[in-house]
Amino acid sequence: MNGHFREFEDEYLETMYEFFEKQPTEPVRNGDLAKSLGVSPASATEMIQRLAGKGLVNYTPYKGASLTEKGMVHGQKMKRRHRLAEVFLETISFQGNAHATACRLEHAIDDDLEVALSLLLGQPVLDPSGRDIPLATSEISERINSSKTQLITLERLEVGMTGRLEAVFLDDDAREHLKNFDLVLGKDVSRTASGYTFEGRLHIDLSSELASKLLVRISDTSD
Repeated sequence: MNGHFREFEDEYLETMYEFFEKQPTEPVRNGDLAKSLGVSPASATEMIQRLAGKGLVNYTPYKGASLTEKGMVHGQKMKRRHRLAEVFLETISFQGNAHATACRLEHAIDDDLEVALSLLLGQPVLDPSGRDIPLATSEISERINSSKTQLITLERLEVGMTGRLEAVFLDDDAREHLKNFDLVLGKDVSRTASGYTFEGRLHIDLSSELASKLLVRISDTSD
């Protein structure tokens, strides 16, 4: 029950952050919060009072609530993880309800997984619908920036760069198509001005859509 209750708190803070994105200076009325979350106004009021007691929101009866600095950090973190989850689901060509699934996934993402997902997805700044992905906390950002390797889509590999093929997110037909190029996990692929070079095979021409479903690991050569 404690885990489920914590998820309820997460949902409230995340939703409060959504209201903040739209109207940063306006308090959120309990009725609007209840409608957004699909709960009764009485339930919303009870939870807001509980969150206020924990120092996560400032609440004034009959006027509404706003996130404290502590609540803002948590709400922003949950919204970031939700939108990262949506980007991940799009990357693997998920055919279900991405929003509902991301709502479940976000609660399973801890700091370590957030770092891994950020690197895996190439540190995206927009979710699939074009909304901003909130910035990571300073601690998470430091861990991301200190990584010596990162995973990016083949589409984002710059001309002259080489990466190692680590993952493919394709259906059976597309996988069959890749066999024509003898693409194998763990092998190096380079970007050229006219296409890609894979294990000595020159000028492989992959569509942008297909290249966006292939993940390669690149090393930090700035040192």
